[in-house]
Amino acid sequence: MIASSATGSAAGSKPGLRREIAGVSIADLAEQYGTPLYVYDADTIRRRCRDLAAWDTIRFAQKACSNLAVLGIVRREGVLVDAVSTGEIHRAIVAGYSPHAPREPGPDGLPPAHPIVYTADIFDRDSLDVVVRHGIHVNCGSADMIEQLAERMPGASITLRVNPGFGHGHSQKTNTGGEGSKHGIWHEEIPEVLRRAEWAGLQVSGLHMHIGSGTDLAHLAEVAGALERVAIEVGRSLTMISAGGGLPVPYKPGEVHADLSGYFTLWDATRKRLEERFGHRIRLELEPGRYLTAESGSVITEVRAVKRQGDRKYLLVDAGFNTLARPVLYGSYHPMSLCPRDDDARNATEEVAVGGPLCESGDIFTQTDGGFVATRPLPVAAVGDLLVIEIAGAYGFVMASNYNSKPLPAEVLVDAGAHRLVRSRQTPEDLVRGECV
Repeated sequence: MIASSATGSAAGSKPGLRREIAGVSIADLAEQYGTPLYVYDADTIRRRCRDLAAWDTIRFAQKACSNLAVLGIVRREGVLVDAVSTGEIHRAIVAGYSPHAPREPGPDGLPPAHPIVYTADIFDRDSLDVVVRHGIHVNCGSADMIEQLAERMPGASITLRVNPGFGHGHSQKTNTGGEGSKHGIWHEEIPEVLRRAEWAGLQVSGLHMHIGSGTDLAHLAEVAGALERVAIEVGRSLTMISAGGGLPVPYKPGEVHADLSGYFTLWDATRKRLEERFGHRIRLELEPGRYLTAESGSVITEVRAVKRQGDRKYLLVDAGFNTLARPVLYGSYHPMSLCPRDDDARNATEEVAVGGPLCESGDIFTQTDGGFVATRPLPVAAVGDLLVIEIAGAYGFVMASNYNSKPLPAEVLVDAGAHRLVRSRQTPEDLVRGECV
């Protein structure tokens, strides 16, 4: 197992205190770019990409963190991309991805991999137009997509996203398998879907399964057996199998990463059995999202008020669930550290709840699933201190909103000690652009 990095403070600093991100002063970042601010560490993203080098294809689920600078980093690491919307296809192309796979297998003899795959449960009209215009490969999550694609792209090959009948996730809202999930083609309907694909003139060349985010290795391993059973139903047309995503990331102290070597070994054995059965090579894909970017990201926010409500103490900061929505959506835990505005040692700690500026009782970063306000031990804070919300690089900025007419924050990339703005902060003028009285 890989030890957790969810320590809540930088190496060598006192517990709960942090003054740098990837060697760059937090105070300097806040002063130059303002708060709230998203900051990403490029080296962490690269390390996580290289963790998965054993797989034939790593395909980034860009919905986790779709900034063009992040897409550029993973592309240069040889990672391909998954898109779930017209906008994500556009982002991938702007970031340098080709829409088309090479025509011939690579030197390893494996079938060519598609640089961009569109994965969804429906085509809206715009996405179907864009897929057809660019010739994007499609991972179909519903049978109705098959005829819709065949009408516009006769003879195309497709991948099927299959719901194996079970799921798992750190929250019920992130469970993407089983009867409670809208995602994927129900496993018992595969024979009928194959008939529909054959009738429509489409070839099923790949299978994909994803049961949820934050699952443990045991649940992830169940997918291999389920996919193998469906693969046998599909037959020799298969040239690719995907293990989906869901690799867990340690958010709380003591949590660890999954056994990546063991997980690959399990899937590689599945692939080899299918290769022996079908008599040809099969590409083995993995589709991580949060695993590649979560630990790279932090939100820097300024403490703007310290107040007591009865026996509970609150730190109110200038970030809210419009900035980072995971706590209000899922009761998610994020480590936090304090960057004092001065050189005070801040040895004392206290239990505090951390909330934001929004006109909503749910605007609390220290809450549990169900919306119950919790507290966190943090160094004693004062107005003007900076709070760092850590492991915020996945499903952070991408789920931010303009609620309460708050501008979206800026994003900054730190790479080899240098930092640069990779998305400008929205302005009040941006908020009303396109509207009229």
